[in-house]
Amino acid sequence: MKNKKDLVGGQAVYEGVMMRKGIDIAVAVRDPDGQIVVKKERLQPYFKKWTQIPFLRGLMILMDSLFWGIKALNYSTQVAFKEDEKIDSNWEIGLALLLGFVFFVIIFIVLPLLVVKPIEKHISSQIIIRLLEGIVRLVIFVFYLFSITKIKEIYRVFQYHGAEHKTVFCYEAGEELTVENCRKYSRFHPRCGTSFLLVVMIVSIVIFAFLGQQTFLLRIISRILLIPVIFSLSYEIIRLGSQHTDSWFWKIVLTPGLWMQYFTTKEPDDSQLETAIVALKEVTKEDYASEVSH
Repeated sequence: MKNKKDLVGGQAVYEGVMMRKGIDIAVAVRDPDGQIVVKKERLQPYFKKWTQIPFLRGLMILMDSLFWGIKALNYSTQVAFKEDEKIDSNWEIGLALLLGFVFFVIIFIVLPLLVVKPIEKHISSQIIIRLLEGIVRLVIFVFYLFSITKIKEIYRVFQYHGAEHKTVFCYEAGEELTVENCRKYSRFHPRCGTSFLLVVMIVSIVIFAFLGQQTFLLRIISRILLIPVIFSLSYEIIRLGSQHTDSWFWKIVLTPGLWMQYFTTKEPDDSQLETAIVALKEVTKEDYASEVSH
């Protein structure tokens, strides 16, 4: 087993995988001709000192991951679909993040409140009302994941997501990165972002239960303001759980998140595993190259 400093993370992109280890990041994408094109970058550790501070580090890491995740997705569309349109400037990425945040607020904050609002007058307990709100939010989340798996392009992204997990598992087990070795590992990984989002949903139920009675507008505002708190706490839970995977308690805590990965990961084929391996090898070797074609 690799030690903690060797742990890597990743993300599925269009027709490829992004892998990250420390300040190195690599995106491997199959172009229309079937060739694997790799772009590797060495990042500036702007938030390094903040990532060592409990609770604050979760928010910093999330912001950093979203920023580079969008860049990786943009690069993958350029390679996989031969598109010339780029989203490279910081303001364009910032706008994309803002639009994503607005979507999150509408779907996962405003909509559950609207669904629960008509039945509130029949329930006296605010805790029960907030619990129902959380259940509605969770149902929306599951339905959303289930729905997007029906989109062909997204299904392939989820296959690459499975390839990413299998490859990371193989690396962390200390085995040689080959398609045969990676294929045998699970596509469900405890550090997956899907597990994180499920923990976010559950933590939000607990925190919102203590807010008491509020006007509809104040409910929306309070939930938006508490998002950083919820995300930070959820990150610490996932981080702690991933360090104690042999504990029965943390297995119970993390298992629902692994179940959710039935939606967001699919069994990859060998070519997808090969792509993930190329990306991982790029960030785990010492030689640095800005862009390599295979």
